[in-house]
Amino acid sequence: MKQKKKTGLLFGSFNPIHSGHLILANYMAEFTELDEVWFVVSPQNPLKEKASLLADIHRLTLVRIAVEDQPKLKVTNIEFKMPKPSYTIDTLTWLSDKYPDREFVMICGTDVFSHFHKWKNYREILHQYQMFVYPRPNFALGDYAKYSQIRLFDAPLLEISSSFIRKGIFDKKNMSFWMPENVYQYILEMHFYEK
Repeated sequence: MKQKKKTGLLFGSFNPIHSGHLILANYMAEFTELDEVWFVVSPQNPLKEKASLLADIHRLTLVRIAVEDQPKLKVTNIEFKMPKPSYTIDTLTWLSDKYPDREFVMICGTDVFSHFHKWKNYREILHQYQMFVYPRPNFALGDYAKYSQIRLFDAPLLEISSSFIRKGIFDKKNMSFWMPENVYQYILEMHFYEK
């Protein structure tokens, strides 16, 4: 039987994608047994402010530009096609049905576990999917450390926030070191985050 391709899923609004996201994805693709990492660009998160959120298609385009030359990194807009709000378990189930040749692994930070019990069908996620977890300052796995499908990796942490980048662009600062050059140039050409 052919071995399933092990595919990590990194969920986020990527508003915009930056070097921190890419370094984490690269670490997971190169230093774990994952064959590749997919960026799952999420539509509007009900907990986030809509005003500062670029349109879905623009955020998707920025991620596509960021990973276009990286064979182990891909992007998917699956959540754009799903009922809103999108729940992680529904995305995982849909992807597993659509790509039976792949084994999907969720990538997340330790901060997720402070509210993971509030997620839809969180126990099902725990029992059916592996979770590759990276450390976030001041957050621990707590009781979740006992689950064998949760694995902690010492991924390098870059404390870069998309909101910091948006503010820098708004304030006309040079933000070229914070993301790939082609992503930054596209943001400038399109005048994203200037208003």
